[in-house]
Amino acid sequence: MGIHRLNHAVLYVSDLARSVAFYSDVLGFRPVAMTPDGFRGATFLQAPDSTNDHDLGLFEIGAGAGRSTAGRSTVGLYHLAWEVDTLDELAATAERLVAAGALVGTSDHGTTKSLYGRDPDGLEFEVVWLIPANLLDDTALAARKQIGRLDLDAERQRYGGQTRGGVGISVPA
Repeated sequence: MGIHRLNHAVLYVSDLARSVAFYSDVLGFRPVAMTPDGFRGATFLQAPDSTNDHDLGLFEIGAGAGRSTAGRSTVGLYHLAWEVDTLDELAATAERLVAAGALVGTSDHGTTKSLYGRDPDGLEFEVVWLIPANLLDDTALAARKQIGRLDLDAERQRYGGQTRGGVGISVPA
């Protein structure tokens, strides 16, 4: 089976309108008109600049739903990661996550620079920028074996805020 990317994810949420607003306002997703006629409680969203027909499906299960305990007391998915094109975009996303009270962490994984967020239902996600293949060096490759503190300003000075990430890695060169 030749998989070459994740096409979409589907999340169960307690309040559909609240979740749609979060993913739209904070992460820039836009609704896609593809919910089947007569089907209630679902919305499909597409990420900015995505070539997928949708990237996220949200299915409402009601206000009585408990928060996910995956990784704490049950097995389950920890997070999905969405890739952005530039460090400037990663920095702008960090600002929006902070403003929404949704930024829960940042990490420098050597070859990737990451933000971690939590949606209104407590579901975690990652937003990541990848160092392009032509800029990888021994220092970045060695740092993959540890988790460091992310200094976005220093990374933008080193790589450039508008340098397209992932080229030669997740994006064809």
